[in-house]
Amino acid sequence: MRIGIVCYPTFGGSGVVATELGLELSKRGHEIHFITYSQPVRLDLLNHNVHFHEVNVPEYPLFHYQPYELALSSKLVDMVKLHKIDVLHVHYAIPHAYAAYMAKKMLHEEGVRLPIVTTLHGTDITLVGSHPFYKTAVEFSINKSDAVTSVSQSLKDDTLRLFNITNNIQVVPNFIDLERHEHHFTDCQRAMMAEDNERILTHISNFRPVKRIEDIIRVFYNVQKEIPAKLMMVGDGPEKEPAEQLCLELGIEDKVIFFGKSHEIDKILCFSDLFLLPSETESFGLAALEAMASGVPVISSNTGGIPEVNKHGVSGFLSNVGDIEDMTRNALKILRDDTTLDSYKINSKSEALNFDIHAIVPKYEAIYRQALESCLSI
Repeated sequence: MRIGIVCYPTFGGSGVVATELGLELSKRGHEIHFITYSQPVRLDLLNHNVHFHEVNVPEYPLFHYQPYELALSSKLVDMVKLHKIDVLHVHYAIPHAYAAYMAKKMLHEEGVRLPIVTTLHGTDITLVGSHPFYKTAVEFSINKSDAVTSVSQSLKDDTLRLFNITNNIQVVPNFIDLERHEHHFTDCQRAMMAEDNERILTHISNFRPVKRIEDIIRVFYNVQKEIPAKLMMVGDGPEKEPAEQLCLELGIEDKVIFFGKSHEIDKILCFSDLFLLPSETESFGLAALEAMASGVPVISSNTGGIPEVNKHGVSGFLSNVGDIEDMTRNALKILRDDTTLDSYKINSKSEALNFDIHAIVPKYEAIYRQALESCLSI
């Protein structure tokens, strides 16, 4: 099949998943066309089966805000006609599914039928979509898609609760390429980060308020009072500076390393002993899955789709949002002795097998075929 993929090309989870999906589909013989405003950050290899088409938004003084949806719709029409794209997979209801529907209607006027598969990732539903200004458009876009998927059962439930959905939503979880998380280097240079007797706790995110960065610092503060430990903070965002200030106030600045954005996530996870994810909400918890795939157990909140990934008492522990004391107790349960830690590391990697990319991608292929057949039969 010739598949068009529309996504945000940034470090966010939806963009990463969309890019990894496209690359795996290309390995399975499909022709993939990424259509967005810049090359996705994980798209570092273009070949005869993988193509990138940039959406340019002309500057018009008439508009206070430049109309990206209009530019995207027009680009989709041009690319579908030029490359004979069979199916369009859009990630995020707004603006992508909305723009795709407009493209579909324009193509229909020219006798071209284009099925649209929409994947819901989270903030398009729980944050943007539920806003009164956008709710009608999101609801319309979902119901007009030929197939709809969500990355977790929790997100599906939220969608059905917040909107009047007449379309069927299929749960297809996020995935991970386990082969990429096999550590082929013999020395991940752990000694550069910590002493042999120190445990290493890690957090990776965009440092937005929803990630509850202060909770991470306070959990670590409690842990390091009981056992020798270091904290690795990877990422950047509005909560980074307050977190650095909190470390100073608590007197632990020499035990916390702020990496900023890093392309060495695999190496950082290689020497990590525990991953912290106390988020207010997560539609899935892709960062937790990446940690588990590297054999790192997870201490997390029990919100959103996280419990579908992190199994309580198996790959780590779940706590109520904001329950710092319970998270501390659970962290210490795992970290106090090597035997327990090694057991949770093994369990984490085993649980990650349930989300292997090679098991999930065929589900999308089946959805594409079904959407294509349904569209052509109308």
